[in-house]
Amino acid sequence: MKVTQKFETGKTRFAFELLPPLKGDNIDTIFDTIERLAPYHPSYINVTYHREEVKLIERPDGLLERRVVRKRPGTVGIAAAITARYGIDVVPHLICGGFSKYDIEDALIDLSFLGVDNILALRGDNLRGERTFRAAEGGHLHAEDLVRQIIRMNRGEYLDSELEHSAPTNFCVGVAGYPEKHAEAPNLATDIAHLKAKIDAGAEYVVTQMFFDNSKYFAYVEACRAAGIGVPIVAGLKPFTTKSQLSLLPQTFGIELPDELVRAVEGCRDNAAVREVGIEWAVAQGRELMAAGAPALHFYTMGKADNVERIARALF
Repeated sequence: MKVTQKFETGKTRFAFELLPPLKGDNIDTIFDTIERLAPYHPSYINVTYHREEVKLIERPDGLLERRVVRKRPGTVGIAAAITARYGIDVVPHLICGGFSKYDIEDALIDLSFLGVDNILALRGDNLRGERTFRAAEGGHLHAEDLVRQIIRMNRGEYLDSELEHSAPTNFCVGVAGYPEKHAEAPNLATDIAHLKAKIDAGAEYVVTQMFFDNSKYFAYVEACRAAGIGVPIVAGLKPFTTKSQLSLLPQTFGIELPDELVRAVEGCRDNAAVREVGIEWAVAQGRELMAAGAPALHFYTMGKADNVERIARALF
């Protein structure tokens, strides 16, 4: 079932995001998280996709060999496993970084064969150590172009133009939005213009980056509507868990933390107390967002279910 169909009831939906386990780990941690959160009836589960990393390995002759590795493979397999085991709709991520158009097409074919109806289309992060994003050889530079490729496949248009009677896919495409602008955008207006381009390319809903001040989300939705973006805008939430996030989250994601939250976290004696503050803050955020009619609350779990479970219990 397409994600956008779930929003048509007008009821705020519960959703969360999972990271594939590190290479060498098993899928049990994924199942454990789902089983803790399943009682709160998640409408769908996102599964992230992670780009490659480059390692320099010393050879026996002393020279360095450049080796490309993926630390968290398995997105397509996890999507299939969740669907088969739980019957919950899955939204796998697809990224531009590290993938050619042919790689992307093959992943989309696999997902279509598995009956997956939804995709979150993202540019992805820079390669570690690089200051700017570079497209893979034969790949996409912008998420807008990735959206276009998916929509063309929905029309039965594949990269091999000689195919005859090619079957169309049926993906509902979501994209990312940034209430406090993307770190690389010069200003919010420019960032919203880029979002509008992704919507015009065929994306059907937006999932926001995490935010801790609901006024940022409400202002963002209003600005998007003024720019002609009429699709659902899902609120992305992350419960605060450690004191180190006071500096880490703003540095990494370019977000601003409310004074009240900062004071509360600074006043905590340890990270256990911080987690309690984070849960209370996320519950308060969720209640206000639900009252305002947000289509869904999308929780960034980072592989931890206990705090999200308590938040879901309070809200859903």
